[in-house]
Amino acid sequence: MKLLSTLRVAVSALIGLVPAACSGPELTPYDMKRAKEFMLSSLPALGADPTNRYGDDPGAAMLGEKLFFDTALSANSNVSCASCHQPDKAFQDGLPRGLGIGETPRRTMALRGAQWGDWFFWDGRKDSQWSQALEPLETPAEHGMTRDMVAREVVTRYRTDYEAVFGPVPDASDWPYLASPLLPGAPQENWEKASPAVQDAINLVFANTGKAIAAFQRTLLPEENRIDRFFAARLAGKEPAEGDRLTEDEIEGFKLFTGKARCDNCHSGPLYTDQFFHNTGVELGNREKPDYGRALAVLFLKQDLFSCAGPYSDAEPMQCRELRFMSDDPSVFEGAFKTPGLRGVSQRPPYMHAGQIKTLEEVVDHYVVRPDPFATLPELDGTISPHGVHTEVPEIELSEEEKRQLVAFLNAL
Repeated sequence: MKLLSTLRVAVSALIGLVPAACSGPELTPYDMKRAKEFMLSSLPALGADPTNRYGDDPGAAMLGEKLFFDTALSANSNVSCASCHQPDKAFQDGLPRGLGIGETPRRTMALRGAQWGDWFFWDGRKDSQWSQALEPLETPAEHGMTRDMVAREVVTRYRTDYEAVFGPVPDASDWPYLASPLLPGAPQENWEKASPAVQDAINLVFANTGKAIAAFQRTLLPEENRIDRFFAARLAGKEPAEGDRLTEDEIEGFKLFTGKARCDNCHSGPLYTDQFFHNTGVELGNREKPDYGRALAVLFLKQDLFSCAGPYSDAEPMQCRELRFMSDDPSVFEGAFKTPGLRGVSQRPPYMHAGQIKTLEEVVDHYVVRPDPFATLPELDGTISPHGVHTEVPEIELSEEEKRQLVAFLNAL
């Protein structure tokens, strides 16, 4: 058997399947072609964000970094963007659901590489990073601020930095207090009492706050991993360095990922995501308050003041291609959530949009079993059915050994 294996490697080297100098499991030309698709070096250059003219402004990024870590931008002065997007945890928090002033209904998404996407949040209800950065500031369970509070903090405490990037700050002497168009009750009433000019001034500072934070987030680049280095060496005909080698199980797991297990149907490309939305039949995070995912987000996007097509975007209308051609039929996206990128996935349990699955082993089991959603869901009334009514997951069969190998690859990411 050893002689046959040696002969296979030698023959493969002669016909260009693997370099003769490389040891380890055999990799076919197809394997190497697929591997290149997933390597970080294949990630295209980050294009400019047409909605944010300050997206690549170093001054905006410096201001955005200060804002990102500033706990004063919260109602209790204890919460910052970094409270959930923690640098030492790959800009995530490791919790089932995000925790700011209160608990949110969904898990915190990682930030490295997010700038290559077109949609943000698990349901894609925002179409730019700067617009995404704004919503937590006004959300009671996250930062708990009102819109005027955020704008006033920025123009008061960061006046010099702000004016260096965005120009003179507006006069805030006639701004209302505790005012927001999104928060019912007194905040909404206070907002409606303000003149359109005052509302516009607050909105402009608020939007620029998001644009600065987004400029900082655009600097958070995905990091090369052992798989990138291993395949880079093999493609160059070299032996991978000792610390960059993949085990036989990890390589077999890669082959399963791109083949029999069909993971790459959704987890594709250098960021291991198709940047789209799918219903995978995951159990409801909260049975009393079903989360319909993308279905409701498409309705929200059409009327979002801070969308690509909104008055505070720097884009021309024709540049909002994704928004213009987006389907706004809720039934198309019922229970669909964004495909998360998988780089560093083993460092970010639990999994799914509300942390419903604890381990990678259980994630793989979920996709193999394809559980019947009706078996676990209570009867719920409503015109939109709960998101577990179907699954887009294809039928796959994996042995226990293959599941173990697949998990080994995911851990190597």
